[in-house]
Amino acid sequence: MAAAAASRELFAEGVRAVLHSWPVLQIAVDNGFGGVFGPQKADWMVGVVQQYFHDNADLQQCEVEDFIGQLMDQEFDTVVDDGSLPQVSLSLLQMFAQWQQGALQQLKQTINKLTSNKSQRAKVTAPDEERDDETQVMECEAASPSVSRTQPPPPPPPPPSQDEEDGWTVVRKKK
Repeated sequence: MAAAAASRELFAEGVRAVLHSWPVLQIAVDNGFGGVFGPQKADWMVGVVQQYFHDNADLQQCEVEDFIGQLMDQEFDTVVDDGSLPQVSLSLLQMFAQWQQGALQQLKQTINKLTSNKSQRAKVTAPDEERDDETQVMECEAASPSVSRTQPPPPPPPPPSQDEEDGWTVVRKKK
């Protein structure tokens, strides 16, 4: 029984390695998309995904993608459209297959490979951080099309005749 619990924990470690090395989740947590409890939600998500695999036999990649995409949308208000969701789902499915087959050494190697890449965290920076607001305002003013102020505005259209052809009379407010 203890061996089964240890191997189940190994799969949980694999799920943690996949999700925590996923740039989309890193960005969502680092930028507060999940609120103040974003890091706790990311850890909770590991347990939920692990349980999803244990509760459902013969999962297909699209099912895993849908499940993780739904979790990201509900918990982090994030729609994953960068193409990484199929990769994450495939990694999780491969790890689960290794775990089911009892290839625990291979699973440990996969986890070690993912955690060694963990030092490469995704960063989000504004494109023009070093520029100040004054420079941006000046550029906007310089970039706006110049309008010649010497021409008078076009005259208003002539008022229609009082009696229109169809017999109606147009009533206008006096100025």
